[in-house]
Amino acid sequence: MSGEFTKLLAVAACGGVVVAAEAVTVPLLRRAAIIDVPCGRSSHTIPTPRGGGIPVAAGLLVASGLMWGANAAVFGFAVAAFGLLGWAEDLHGLPPGRRLIWQAASGAMVAIVLVSGLAEPMATVLLLAVLGMTWITGFVNAFNFMDGVNGISGAHALIAGVVYAGLGWWQHDGFMVPAGAAVAASALAFLPWNAGQARVFLGDAGSYTLGAALATLAAYAVIHGIPAEAALGPLALYLADTAWTLQRRIRAGERWLEPHRTHTYQQWCDAGWSHQRVTVMAAATTVLLSLLGAASLAGDPALRAAADLAGIGVALTYLRSPALLARRAARAGVS
Repeated sequence: MSGEFTKLLAVAACGGVVVAAEAVTVPLLRRAAIIDVPCGRSSHTIPTPRGGGIPVAAGLLVASGLMWGANAAVFGFAVAAFGLLGWAEDLHGLPPGRRLIWQAASGAMVAIVLVSGLAEPMATVLLLAVLGMTWITGFVNAFNFMDGVNGISGAHALIAGVVYAGLGWWQHDGFMVPAGAAVAASALAFLPWNAGQARVFLGDAGSYTLGAALATLAAYAVIHGIPAEAALGPLALYLADTAWTLQRRIRAGERWLEPHRTHTYQQWCDAGWSHQRVTVMAAATTVLLSLLGAASLAGDPALRAAADLAGIGVALTYLRSPALLARRAARAGVS
């Protein structure tokens, strides 16, 4: 088989596996009583199976096997390691300390492989490996924190996968194109099960899987010469929301390791927005941030600086939006 046909087959197989496996997985999750029961911090009101990310992980593993090569192998390892860790969390939970250790160990192995081929001094390579481990572990958790309303993480993974496939095409990179397209295909195949009235949630298995896949692709892109703005554009909203919420809770003296529902997108729900509206608005913001990040590919310093400033403005507007909504509601109440 030709290389191009194999890549196309990998993407198609990924989507096909998710479609077929999800139909079998949902009733099995119900039978096994792996159910997410609503609580005070939930954005849903109906008990719903969790663990729908297992077919997503399976699809991405099939795609990795068909893509073949060292890059596909490390991508597959990231999906498998974090997917299994998330599944263990879905089944019976893990103590935070042990979970973080396993996340860091898995992230370290992925990062070491990614930076191992760099022609840099050993000290620099080790530093980059530590940064890579921190990045992968951190983003996996950020993706998990942000997976709180129907469709939001599927939509973001779909957008990010398309962006990374596009960056791979721009870079003539034979790995990033099918890997990004496979992530997009897996997310697209999952969305009908989760958007609207959710029949299943990704669970930690799915959010860890997609978070690890996207973090690995972003790190790979930067290492291979893609500007940081372009590589991080599709992930910027999740990063900004998580970082902003975390610092706010720490400054307020809250127990920031405990679950909560004070992310910006959750405050949109509290203001009366539907899950669908929250998902559409967050996805549209991510598309805009991705386009602004892509301006860095043009090689024009002035354009890049202007796009960076615009991206910061978009992110700040997103983070300040709950206060703006509250102010508007107060004015409407007075009138």
